[in-house]
Amino acid sequence: MADLTEIDHLASARMFLKTSLENSRAISSALDKTGQRLEKINQTLPSLMGSAAPLSTFSAIKDQIDHGIGPAMAVIKVYNAIQELERSILLYNPGSDLSAYLLLVKKLEQGLKFLASNCGLAIQWLEGILQFLEDNMVSNDFYALKVSMCLNLLQKLQGSEEQAKLSGGILCAAFCKLEIEFKQLLAENSSPAAFPFFVGKQACIASSPLPVAVLKKLQAIIGTLNASNRLEKCVSVFVQVRSMNARKSLEALDLNYLEKSVTELDDVQEIESFINQWCNHLESAVKNIYEVEYKLCNEVFQEIESDIWMGCFSKIAKQSGILSFLRFGARVAECKKDPVKLLKLLDMFECLENLRADFNRLFKGEDSAEIQNLTRDLIRKIVCGASEIFWEFPFQVKHERGSSSPSDGGVPRLVSFVTDYCNLLLGEDYKPLLIKILTIHQSWKNEEYKETLITNQIHCIIKEIGLNLDTWSKGYDDLSLSYLFMMNNHFHFCNLRGTEVGELMGESWVRGHEQYKDYFMTLYLGETWGKIVSLLSQDQEDSDSPASVSVKKRRLKEFNEALDEMYEKQSKWVVPSEKLRLKICRVAVQAFVPVYKSFLQSLSITEQQEVKYTAQGLESMLSSLFQPKLRMYSTNNKQTHWIDEVKNIEKNHFHQFTLMAV
Repeated sequence: MADLTEIDHLASARMFLKTSLENSRAISSALDKTGQRLEKINQTLPSLMGSAAPLSTFSAIKDQIDHGIGPAMAVIKVYNAIQELERSILLYNPGSDLSAYLLLVKKLEQGLKFLASNCGLAIQWLEGILQFLEDNMVSNDFYALKVSMCLNLLQKLQGSEEQAKLSGGILCAAFCKLEIEFKQLLAENSSPAAFPFFVGKQACIASSPLPVAVLKKLQAIIGTLNASNRLEKCVSVFVQVRSMNARKSLEALDLNYLEKSVTELDDVQEIESFINQWCNHLESAVKNIYEVEYKLCNEVFQEIESDIWMGCFSKIAKQSGILSFLRFGARVAECKKDPVKLLKLLDMFECLENLRADFNRLFKGEDSAEIQNLTRDLIRKIVCGASEIFWEFPFQVKHERGSSSPSDGGVPRLVSFVTDYCNLLLGEDYKPLLIKILTIHQSWKNEEYKETLITNQIHCIIKEIGLNLDTWSKGYDDLSLSYLFMMNNHFHFCNLRGTEVGELMGESWVRGHEQYKDYFMTLYLGETWGKIVSLLSQDQEDSDSPASVSVKKRRLKEFNEALDEMYEKQSKWVVPSEKLRLKICRVAVQAFVPVYKSFLQSLSITEQQEVKYTAQGLESMLSSLFQPKLRMYSTNNKQTHWIDEVKNIEKNHFHQFTLMAV
């Protein structure tokens, strides 16, 4: 059994060896064939490698072209989007929805900026690819054509932003639409201010002239245009529209007087009304027009980091008429230095003082240099003109000394003017202004202002007017009229008690004029009615004798003639003060009528037929003195009214005068 097993193993080993030998022979044959094949490949490999080299290069170039074409195509896609925006902008009306239109413009600007910043880089890449192809002498029409097309397109797109901003460009057209919309919004919502603005003496400050929604739209347009340095047209439009609007507002004030020349302004009475208008109109213009324009300029251009809005406001102020106000004021200050002008110059100074803070705030900066210079020049002329008139006024009063005295014996206009003028200068309204002006003027001369300057000057003025009165009183041929003249004027001065001038001159000065008034009244009554009374009070003879009757008739005739002559003469005279007139009439009635009644009682019935005036008629005549409009012989209700007033005057108001004792 054991032997069988070993034999089996040997047989198996033999079969394995045989099989292995056959396999080896097959592998050896295959290797021989493979070697031949590899030798053949080895012989052809150099030529194959030379042929495959360009294909490897194109593979690398393809990757590089793809990397360059990608950004270029992205730029072109943005350009396609820009073209869509352009079509929308051309068809869109900003007035229908300004916010949407501004958004389109903003996107267009962003797209154009993207093109401007990215086209250059993509062009550099593509130019590099073409240069690489040329350097490596690679020719491939497909890739070269693709690169060249992209390059040409990008070169055209590179200047799109600048072209869009040029005239005829899409961005320029969009900006023009916004400028038109800006002007339309501004014009439609600008309307002249409504006058009058004054409540009492204070000007009412007007509110903002534009609705908030409109203001927001204007600001949005300004922001968009400013970002593209396209603000000049809007600024010009804004100045044009608002200047015109301001001018129309001022036209309601009728400012034609501002164009009058210096020669035309020499009429003092006319110039007073012009100055009053000027003060009111200037304050109204500043508070209600220029204040509003200043605020509006600031609001519309507030997002711009510059003082462009100040320039706008300055142009609006100058173009609408502020310069005309200042130049008119300068001409007024330059023209004739009449004393009556002093108070009006003080009014002008007060107006400018009240507006000083407004002027300093509104008209500051280099853009308002012309307004500033004209304002300073105007103030200088007002200060110099007012000071000159004030210091020259005593000489002006003295100069009038050679003029004629009033033919009716009344108070000369110069006397009334001077006292009223001085009262105003010393009053609370004008004295502070005069002090300011004199203080400024003294400082310009390097001199100090002293409080006695004004009081001493007023004393000089009153002294000169007193000397004038003395001179004028000597110009009358009729002595009684001279007395009446002095009585009227001394009463005018003593009537200044309690006024600024009266307080300045003192109580003793006032009492002195009262005494002079009484003195000249006594002289007047004695010179006029005293002489006529004497015709009735001569020693009487026996009333029954023919001689006595003849004397009475003669005296009565002389009395009638003297009375008629005196009354006719004095009917042209005046006593401006009603109080003084009533006093004179009362004294004349009390002294005259009783004597006349006694004389009438001494007449017989026959002699009474020669009587021309009754006692009541004489009383009526005397009571109507210095009232030319009343009839001499009338005893109507009006005359009776005056008679009653004379009778009702309290006796202790007057000194009693005895005409016979004069």
